[in-house]
Amino acid sequence: MGKDVIIACDFASEEATLKFLDLFKDKKPFVKIGMELFYSAGPSIIKAIKARGHKIFLDLKLHDIPNTVKKSMRVLSNLDVDMVNCHASGTKAMMKAALEGLTRPDGTRPLLIAVTQLTSTDQAAMETDLLIKDDIANVVMHYAKNAKDSGLDGVVCSPLEAKKVHDACGSSFLTVTPGVRFADSNKGDQKRVMTPEQANAIGSDYIVVGRPITEAIDPVAAYERCVKEFIK
Repeated sequence: MGKDVIIACDFASEEATLKFLDLFKDKKPFVKIGMELFYSAGPSIIKAIKARGHKIFLDLKLHDIPNTVKKSMRVLSNLDVDMVNCHASGTKAMMKAALEGLTRPDGTRPLLIAVTQLTSTDQAAMETDLLIKDDIANVVMHYAKNAKDSGLDGVVCSPLEAKKVHDACGSSFLTVTPGVRFADSNKGDQKRVMTPEQANAIGSDYIVVGRPITEAIDPVAAYERCVKEFIK
């Protein structure tokens, strides 16, 4: 599976999202639909974007008791998406239940990845707010190994951790890395970031890029720049 740039379509409405995608004309970038948009527009936004020929990462970060996650993933498996996720901190039992629920009767399913630690979380926040005293890199590796042991396809992690995840879990275990910014971009609320070029060098499989593209004066040019820097 090749590398790709996923655009985070963090818009508040279906109308705003489709207006943004209209800018790309014949280009069909991989897009991420997060909680804000999905809760606003519902499953219809999936159908509308799929009808245009885009791949979709549905980023809802499920985290609940195993049975609830299993049933919820069964619902999501009926949507025509290419990737979904859950929180690795929900335990192996929850991740295995997620995989079971997502797998259709014919054995097919979207890719399933697990969130390790959010890229807005740094060491201080993890220790103070979550009472996790271990080094954040060790925590991410532990969660990644749990995800692999549970049968998942990969993890969401900082690009800073992509190489270590591949070293620990194998080159085919996917790393989906938000927290990517151009060298001349504002970091916003992200703490653990890299440029697209650096993310490529360190081994990210997918990078998720939002505001540097969606808020650019020329989003298509920003997307093309990102692809050029990331996919050598």
